[in-house]
This record gives sequence, structure tokens and C-alpha cells, in this order.
Amino acid sequence: MAQRLRRAWQHKGALARLLWPLSLLYRALTALRRALHRRGWLRRSTLGVPVVVVGNVVAGGAGKTPVVIALVQHLQARGWRPGIVSRGHGRRTRDCREVRATSAPAEVGDEPLLLARRTGVPVFVAARRADAGRALLAAHPDCNILVCDDGLQHLALARKLEICVFSETGVGNGWLLPAGPLREAWPRPVDALLYHGAPPVPAGSAPAFALRRTLAPCVVNAAGEQLPLQRLRGQPLHALAGVAAPEAFFAMLRARGLTLERTESLPDHFAFDSWQRPSGKGLILICTEKDAVKLWRLHPEAWAAPLQVELDPAFFAWLDARLAPLSSTPAGESHGPETA
Repeated sequence: MAQRLRRAWQHKGALARLLWPLSLLYRALTALRRALHRRGWLRRSTLGVPVVVVGNVVAGGAGKTPVVIALVQHLQARGWRPGIVSRGHGRRTRDCREVRATSAPAEVGDEPLLLARRTGVPVFVAARRADAGRALLAAHPDCNILVCDDGLQHLALARKLEICVFSETGVGNGWLLPAGPLREAWPRPVDALLYHGAPPVPAGSAPAFALRRTLAPCVVNAAGEQLPLQRLRGQPLHALAGVAAPEAFFAMLRARGLTLERTESLPDHFAFDSWQRPSGKGLILICTEKDAVKLWRLHPEAWAAPLQVELDPAFFAWLDARLAPLSSTPAGESHGPETA
């Protein structure tokens, strides 16, 4: 059903038109919530440090996680001390907690666990991202900037910058859920767009920067052993993907010359608790890095192919320019990056 909906969202066909009346109700509810926040009837939490939200307006994956990783690494290189907050989509808990490299994916969510392992910065999850931010700053008072993984529609958290990420599918048919992929009406004000492929149409007035998604040159297993991706050429592979767009991952593997004897598309954030490896075929398992944090508990021999992004250098120049005025508060208390 999910795949059928995603196909329907790219066109204004029969299924999309059938669902269109429901999208009008969804539009009214989202507009009302935004108006209540704008008028101050619903309060926004301010955390005392700059908050940069990386999100999207389209349901499903847009490649936010590798963008967050690249953003955090850039901030660290510039001397900032970042932390990450997230809702922890797909986890079985509802409390506020810190994500550690040894955390169970079911307790913190697969993407926050991946972020914690890849960046090494403090990561907190909570149903309300403002709660995660307060807990993170209390536990790590040296943190001076927060990156919010997703949360463009989480208006209860005040933010300094909003970065909207688009995949190659753009805005689809341009309709709101459930008739289309949009979580809210587009275009809407954001500070910057990052897009893969071509800019979304319409693009709005924010500056837009291209990004390119690629596979890392090496795959890695649960023991941390690395293997050049090209060493898997000519070997029979069983490729798994429990992400929003599994076919995109399979296409990237094939583009690198790999032979996929079997592909298996699984629901986004699939837990792998009930998954069983097909026996008797001798296929090598290869999966996304997000899937690996869950699959490795059962199959540590599986190879994970990390996804990385290449961002337009102009984007980082824009980001640095926007963050420069935030290096100190009006009272003179420094919140900005360390200087030599």
C-alpha cells in the first residue's frame, strides 16, 4: 500500500483524486496550527542556543540524515560544539533519553543511533524536540548549537535557520497528504533549499543549493572491518533496504558495478526482529547503514554501504555567513565557535 501511494503521489491520477477531499481537511488543520503558533496562542520553546532544523515538506525519505552528518562535521570544523535532537521515529519508547553508540535501536530509533555513531556528538531523543534540547544542554552545557534532525513541522521549537531537503522526486503532484506527498503547503518560507537532481517546482524564494548522494568507497561490517566496495564486484549479493526509497539504494549499488542476485524492499524503519535470511543460496548480505544498526544484532557479517552527500561549497559559505552574527548574545555571553 505504501509503495502504491508513493506512485500515486507523483501524478494526479484516480487514486490521488479520490483522496483529494481528505487533503483539504489536512490543509485546513495544518494552516490552523501554524496560525495558532504565529499568533502566540501556542507557545514556542526557546533553548538559548541557535537551532538549525534540517527537514522536508514531503513524506518519506529525502536524505536528511547524511545532510545532518555533513552539517555537524562542518560545524565542528568551524569550531562550533554541536548537539543533535530528534524525535527518534520508529522507537518503542516515548521518554527523553541520550543516544549512545551502544543504545538499542528499538529504544532510540535507527537514525539517531546512526547519527550518534557517525558524528560522536551528543544526541538526545524525545517526543517533543524541545524536551530533547533542554536535556541535552543540561547534560552537555558546553554545546553551543543544536541541529534538529527533521522537525520542520514541529513549530513548538523555535529555530534560527530552516533547511529544507528535497529528493529527486521534488514535490510530486503538489497535493497534500493523503492525496499527495506534501506535509504542508508548498512553497512556504524556509531559509535554504538542498535538492538532489533538479530544484523542486515551484522552488520558492529561498536560496537553493545542489547536493549529490553517493556511496562511500568502502563497506563496513559489525566488527568495524572495511572492504573496498569494488571488491564486491562479481560476487552474488542479497541487497536489503528498509528505507523510504529502496530502489534508489539498489540503483546506486548497480551503478557501482555490483551484481544483485536478490533485492528485498522492506518498510521504512523495519526492525528486522522477524526477518530471516534465506538459506542455501550463499549470497552476501549488503544493506544501508541505517538498516545495519539493527541487522548487525542478528547478522554481524552483513556489509553496510554508507551513504554520503556532497554539498555545494556555496551552501557552507551561506551557512557560515548566517551563523556569524549568532556568535554572541546581546548580553555578550559567547555562544559562538571557539577561536584559536
